[in-house]
Amino acid sequence: MNYYVYILRCGDGTLYTGWTNDLENRLKAHKEGRGAKYTRGRGPLQLVYTEEFENKSEAVKREYYIKKMSRKQKETLINS
Repeated sequence: MNYYVYILRCGDGTLYTGWTNDLENRLKAHKEGRGAKYTRGRGPLQLVYTEEFENKSEAVKREYYIKKMSRKQKETLINS
């Protein structure tokens, strides 16, 4: 099983970072308002970045690291 860290660009221009083991279903949940509380009402949502990991621990650590980045650092990551 693979795990993913992803960044969504919300309709209001903010960025949301999360992790999942089923990217397709997680994105569907976000778009249907069943995802994270933060993304509800902030649509449309656009997937702008993903990373794939072999285990949950690596994905969670990477998500934590990305969440601590500044906006500018996140934009650089997205554009790389």
